[in-house]
Amino acid sequence: MGDALDEPWWEPQFGPHSSSGSNSPDPSDDEEMEKSTNTSKPVQPDADIKPAALKKRKQPAECFLIHPKEKEESTVKVKRRRKKKISDILAKSSPKPGVPEDLQMLLNQHFGTKRSVIELEELKLPDSCFLPANDLTHSFSSYLKEICPKWAKLRKNHKEKKSVLMLIICSSALRCLELIKSMTAFKGDCKVMKLFAKHMKIKEQMRMLENGVIHLGVGTPGRIKALVEQDGLSLNSLKYLVLDWNWRDQKLRRMIDIPEIRKETTDLLEMGIIKLCREDSVKLGLF
Repeated sequence: MGDALDEPWWEPQFGPHSSSGSNSPDPSDDEEMEKSTNTSKPVQPDADIKPAALKKRKQPAECFLIHPKEKEESTVKVKRRRKKKISDILAKSSPKPGVPEDLQMLLNQHFGTKRSVIELEELKLPDSCFLPANDLTHSFSSYLKEICPKWAKLRKNHKEKKSVLMLIICSSALRCLELIKSMTAFKGDCKVMKLFAKHMKIKEQMRMLENGVIHLGVGTPGRIKALVEQDGLSLNSLKYLVLDWNWRDQKLRRMIDIPEIRKETTDLLEMGIIKLCREDSVKLGLF
């Protein structure tokens, strides 16, 4: 009885292939367990992983959206480079001499939104006040001889101070000097005065006009306007007003193409010259 109690009344069972002499499980049992776990929890195939990875790799598509913007900016730059300047257009176009309608259109554009219908009618220039326009074949002296054939008689009879017989309006001081040099054949022994701001103070010009008899004045519209406003220059004896209309500077601009000169010219005409033209006291010429 004592021997029977010492032996265990149960035997460990490790599986159908287990032997009573060994307590360790059979390796084949482990393989079967792994297979069972693999079948119970299937692993996702590689095909399921690849699309997610591809989606993450396709995120740089944002760079593709930026690319068209760069093209748009480049096209805008190209358009700016191709933008034509006024000098390019005028260089290809043939020059056309100014006509009285051009001056009248300039006045209408300048005063059209600032004046009433009645006031605009008072600013209208009659056709009779215009001298023959330059056809671009004249020199300055020959043009002045054509429009003013009795200049010698006029300058002899002129005795009034602070006034001139003829005003020539240019866009710059350098252009004034060019015209003064080119009118030698016309002016004779008359006195010519420079009426521009460069190197000359307005008080000095007022003193010269007050102390002497000046027949012909050549200047810019800004300085001539200032002299009239300060009572340094009178328009009572004025007979001719010539605008240097057709000449172009290095940028191929006429005097009316420069905003500042255009405004000063129209303001000067309004200060009394248009009224004198309507009274047939002053003649206008476009050189």
